[in-house]
Amino acid sequence: MILNEYSSKRLKMVETQIIPRGVKDIRVINAMKKVPRHLFLDEALWPQAYEDYPSPIGEKQTISQPYIVALMTELLDLKGHERILEIGTGSGYQTAILAEVAEQVYSIERIPALAKRARKMLDDLKYTNIIITISDGTLGWREYSPFDGIIVTAAAPIAPKTLLAQLKPGSRLVIPVGEEFVQDLIVYTREDGDSFSKENYGGCRFVKLIGEQGWRG
Repeated sequence: MILNEYSSKRLKMVETQIIPRGVKDIRVINAMKKVPRHLFLDEALWPQAYEDYPSPIGEKQTISQPYIVALMTELLDLKGHERILEIGTGSGYQTAILAEVAEQVYSIERIPALAKRARKMLDDLKYTNIIITISDGTLGWREYSPFDGIIVTAAAPIAPKTLLAQLKPGSRLVIPVGEEFVQDLIVYTREDGDSFSKENYGGCRFVKLIGEQGWRG
């Protein structure tokens, strides 16, 4: 009964929040229909898991509203064979969505308690194409670079140069950039060499990206 209840809420979420706002990638849409978002929240918050707003996940962090998760995933322009770097594992929900549409996901989380909780949930859901480490996400993950795409789920004052450097040519960095309380969702695409194109997808609001090339504490 509960399973059917949340399945229907997921479908409604996609039909009322995701598709009407212009998300078209069928693989992203199917991932949003499939991944049980409520399981990434405390049980007391399950009734609101599929609503059109962010939710707290502890440690002063949040899980982004469903539309933003779908939009940022679509903006990576994935085909299914890619190796993706995610900065900010958080609850693990965005990580799971990425795992549905990419071949391999490398995810960095700076808060050990969140990384541990996310790893357990992702293991419970049988994801085998996700590697999580605890580190400063602003420095990327050089060992596995370059990546076919990088997604940052926290806001930086500027795009970290290290992350840009870890992109393959033709690949994208999707990141909120701006001030502490208001940002723009920016997509940087690596062109030839060290040149990048830049597109702005409008205003957003994320928690701060803490680290050597982000905000300080």
